[in-house]
Amino acid sequence: MQRTCCPDSATLAQTIEGRRLLQQESGEKNWYRWGPYLSERQWGTVREDYSGDGEPWDYLVHDDARCKTYRWGEDGLAGFSDVEQKLCLGLALWNGKDPILKERLFGLTNAQGNHGEDVKEYYYFLDALPSHAYCKMLYKYPQEAFPYAELEEHNSRRKAEEDEYELIDTGLFDDNRYFDILVEYGKGDIDDILLKVSATNRAAVAHPLTVIVQLWYRNVWSFSSGVPRPALKLQDGAVHCDHPDFSDLSMVGDQAEFLFCDNDTAAPDVPYPKE
Repeated sequence: MQRTCCPDSATLAQTIEGRRLLQQESGEKNWYRWGPYLSERQWGTVREDYSGDGEPWDYLVHDDARCKTYRWGEDGLAGFSDVEQKLCLGLALWNGKDPILKERLFGLTNAQGNHGEDVKEYYYFLDALPSHAYCKMLYKYPQEAFPYAELEEHNSRRKAEEDEYELIDTGLFDDNRYFDILVEYGKGDIDDILLKVSATNRAAVAHPLTVIVQLWYRNVWSFSSGVPRPALKLQDGAVHCDHPDFSDLSMVGDQAEFLFCDNDTAAPDVPYPKE
């Protein structure tokens, strides 16, 4: 059997991606600074567990994630971030029916499912370059209200020897009543990130869809004294990053409407909380 060897530098240099990787290896450019590093699920993890009984799956479930601040990481739909998850990009979707924005994948904790923890969504990672200069994923978003309670209720009643109750079993995708959300990230340079979102209605009738591109900081200021709170500021039609590590970065979008809130846990004294 012939063994496939890694290409040498001369061979790599013949391709654009190869030159990016050589720049990364030599330290000329840090192409790895940004990539699909954002967690698919930060809720229900040991790293966010502060329970007294050591039950991480029960301490912070999916329903808590929209209003409680994470400490050790972030999650998001089609997420992209710097390598330390300080500054994050992700999508939020709304079909006009859901009670909450779809901004992270839904799933069951170890106790809620009949086969342990499990994400109840349909998403596909389609393409990526090693430098993360191009990444593509597909998410299938139902047009009717997402059956959060139904999925939890049915799976909690099932025994281990039974099949799981999946999203497709709810009938939510009947008659192709869903959107294909195709998300593509590209890099013009190491800090020049391009995002394209293409939504396709697979149903025979029109249906409203709201697409929100989210930019936010991981909250590190609430857990350590002396850490300054960064800000995102609207300047000249763009969102400017007021942060020592990202002071030269801005988010620009044509014909965009801007909404702002803080990445802080919801509380009576917090005027613009995470939720």
